[in-house]
Amino acid sequence: MDGSRTLIVNADDLGLSAGVNAGIAEAHARGIVTSASLMARAKAAAEAADLAREHAGLAVGLHLDIAEWRFEAGEWRVSYARCAPDDPLAVEAECRAQLDVFRELTGGDPTHLDSHQHTHTSEPVASIAASLAAELEVPLRGREIRYEGGFYGQTGKGEPYPDGIEPKHLVELIEALPPGPTELGCHPGLGADTGSPYGAEREVELRSLCDPMVAAAIERAGVALRSFAELG
Repeated sequence: MDGSRTLIVNADDLGLSAGVNAGIAEAHARGIVTSASLMARAKAAAEAADLAREHAGLAVGLHLDIAEWRFEAGEWRVSYARCAPDDPLAVEAECRAQLDVFRELTGGDPTHLDSHQHTHTSEPVASIAASLAAELEVPLRGREIRYEGGFYGQTGKGEPYPDGIEPKHLVELIEALPPGPTELGCHPGLGADTGSPYGAEREVELRSLCDPMVAAAIERAGVALRSFAELG
């Protein structure tokens, strides 16, 4: 590996809502977002697929959506589950079903795999996601490519952390990139139509991702901005 640095800026939750779709499209057209991950079963997934076709340079992966947890009354509680998260057979069936829906919507395979709330970092989703990624010959988040999750506007308990999504912090993350490829996760959006506890932060992220000082920092640092599709 030489000393070059490559950055993939990937927007999660494509398809979650019309506002999220619009925010991701804007962050790609005017900002530094190069890739996005589609929630194939979400309410605005079909619209998201149409949007992706309009933005040919946006690489689209599959955001495996098994369940969502919210921090309430001092503990993490399940908000919804598309299957039993601890049942390997049910998880595999759901993941493959979501891949089938992705293919129907987009007409192709995902350029990468990841998951909602990083469920693929724990079993049984971890092994199933790894197997799918191997079959598709695409990267799985946090495996082949370093993942940077420090651009986020809440703490681990869902408390506001506005400094985490300011342009200054994003510039600091860019300047600190190590040699080789890195994926930077983000969650841009417009409006408050997600039904998600991560709401107002999405518009702040969008502004930061489109801030000229961020693009200037990438150029100044000699970082190559790429999509998952461009990495092959």
